Amino acid sequence: MKLQQLRYIWEVAHHDLNVSATAQSLFTSQPGISKQIRLLEDELGVEVFARSGKHLTHVTPAGEVILELAGEILRKAESIKRVAQEFSNEKSGTLSIATTHTQARYVLPGIIKEFMASYPEVSLQMQQGTPMQIAEMAAEGSVDFAIATEALELFSDLVMLPCFRWNRCIVVPKDHPLASVEKVTLEAVAEYPIVTYTFGFTGRSKLDDAFNNRGLTPKVTFTAVDADVIKTYVRLGLGIGIIAGLAYDEELDTDLVKLDASHLFASSVTSLGFRKGTFLRGYMYDFIVELAPHLTREIVQEALSRAHPSERAELYEHIELPVY
Repeated sequence: MKLQQLRYIWEVAHHDLNVSATAQSLFTSQPGISKQIRLLEDELGVEVFARSGKHLTHVTPAGEVILELAGEILRKAESIKRVAQEFSNEKSGTLSIATTHTQARYVLPGIIKEFMASYPEVSLQMQQGTPMQIAEMAAEGSVDFAIATEALELFSDLVMLPCFRWNRCIVVPKDHPLASVEKVTLEAVAEYPIVTYTFGFTGRSKLDDAFNNRGLTPKVTFTAVDADVIKTYVRLGLGIGIIAGLAYDEELDTDLVKLDASHLFASSVTSLGFRKGTFLRGYMYDFIVELAPHLTREIVQEALSRAHPSERAELYEHIELPVY
């Protein structure tokens, strides 16, 4: 059994059983991958993948277990490499982050600029996706950090670190009736068409909960994953916008009126998550502190030492999160 063979079956499983696509991503040949998978299956005495002719059709029951263990072995191997890199060159390496548009556009630019100034030899890679996609990437170990507001808590194998608290605002054109209201009510909001986030994005669940708890049915006429898109359609008159307060740009959004909605909706917490057992290099700790100064190396290491999410939650109880 070779580490390369485990890499091949893992990658094939995560490329929808497409050996050709896997070969392209690994810069190798399709016949070479197929041969190594067969050699591994012959050695193990079971099939990892079921076949129809030359095509892989699905993962076998034995393959499901083997793939899970293969993933753990590959992540351990990656951690061993990181340990060696940390001691050979502590300021050089890679950092991969998965996050949503709102975080990438409005929260991370300044943080990443400062981080890259401190670590110019670190290659930083960013991927964007839905909160569920982001959490899955972190859980699988395909990215180092996931930064999101929703979905991370659904994966028990992720260590979650609370970074900051935020709430929503309402944006309307300057001539909208709500623009002159001193304190907006939920009932008033429910009277107008609403443009907001797609369900599962950027704390959308808190918005829905607020209306449900008051027995109101919001008129959500348009949804998007991107705050900039939401503001565009508010400008077109499709409805009033409900977005994260931090997504209102004081310089670029002067044609829109920002209305405080913190009294209408419960605040949300954006967290950083990474897979248990991940070896965090020094610059990774520094990135976390850059994002959330209260998450010192000592706090993160203490969180890593606590096995259950409820135990980690106790650690965070006395931490006052910054509010954006």
